[in-house]
Amino acid sequence: MGAPCWVDTWQPDPQGAKEFYGGLFGWTFDEPIQVPGFEGGYCLARLDGRSVGGVGQAPPGSPAGWLTHIRVGDAGKASALAEQAGGRQLGAIGAGTRSQLVADSSGVLFGLRQAGVNDGVELADQPNSWAMSSLHTPDLGKAQEFYRALFNWELTSPPDAPFSLWLLEDQLVAVVTPTDGVTVPPHWSVNFGVTDADRTADRAVALGGGIVMAPMDTPGFRSAVISDPWGGVVAVSAVTEQTGTPPARA
Repeated sequence: MGAPCWVDTWQPDPQGAKEFYGGLFGWTFDEPIQVPGFEGGYCLARLDGRSVGGVGQAPPGSPAGWLTHIRVGDAGKASALAEQAGGRQLGAIGAGTRSQLVADSSGVLFGLRQAGVNDGVELADQPNSWAMSSLHTPDLGKAQEFYRALFNWELTSPPDAPFSLWLLEDQLVAVVTPTDGVTVPPHWSVNFGVTDADRTADRAVALGGGIVMAPMDTPGFRSAVISDPWGGVVAVSAVTEQTGTPPARA
């Protein structure tokens, strides 16, 4: 409870996105579920039969992007609390009130996913699955106040590191990196583990995507940032040595 639990991508061309990410990560997809607000349905992505995320139709005129969802006890109450903490309520995702879209105090979008059946990915922290989400924010102090009020997250900064860590009851739940808000716009980025970052980046280009940040080495990882053909951006990281340092962030 109170930790990121799900990721999905909203796309102007969901079928094309399934072909891209299926080719990139080896995912398969369930038949579309008819969900209000997702024209054409919403598909679960799977790796080795276990869910790793979802693909849905982006609202008309909206760009492609990835969304991180955080597990809560009551999505409606958490959404109201987000507004009290300086964010915004943006409405339900799909049918009912179990998933809510909100913006934090700097306008960064994320989802609230009510605890219950099918409320989180079934596979993570493995190659070709979700490894970490990272907040890029122009105001670290404001972000600290907001996410502490909403989820009781505490911020800690490793010595000489360009990022900080979000902890919940002493467990790492996310990463936060300062941004000027222009060069890197405020956003929650999504990072997928891979076995070979260079090969994955090359594969993204071959499938019609692009490279936002060429593969580079960071302590314990080789990472790249790639884009899909519709502008959705993800980071990919391959472990190069055993380390407690989180992967590079998009």
